[in-house]
Amino acid sequence: MTHKIKSLQMIHLAICIGMLVAYIFVGEITMDTFKVPTIDSSALIYLLIPVLAVFLSNFLFNSQLKQIDKKANVEDILPIYQTASIIRWAVLEGGAFIILFAQPNLIVFGILLIVYLIILRPTQEKMERDLDVKF
Repeated sequence: MTHKIKSLQMIHLAICIGMLVAYIFVGEITMDTFKVPTIDSSALIYLLIPVLAVFLSNFLFNSQLKQIDKKANVEDILPIYQTASIIRWAVLEGGAFIILFAQPNLIVFGILLIVYLIILRPTQEKMERDLDVKF
């Protein structure tokens, strides 16, 4: 059991480190990055990307978890949870990359997506809460 949680944590760590490295090297992060950017009408649509990424990732995650049979054993549940988590992280990662490359002046919103991604780190307690089972 612990082995499966550790492998999911390693996948999460790799995604987070990859995003951070991309933002450090491509994003040219400075102290001015963390100031609220001026938003013109052409950048307005890009503000929807982080919001849509969060809602879509949570929707897809929860819809995957609804497919789990509550009577199944833990060994059958964990691969579905792992798939749901990876889908969730991929949507957030995609949203952050879109902001990084399409609208670099809104990079602070991509950084917020990365922070949210880091907060989603899988732990046994979170898995038990999400799956409503005790390991």
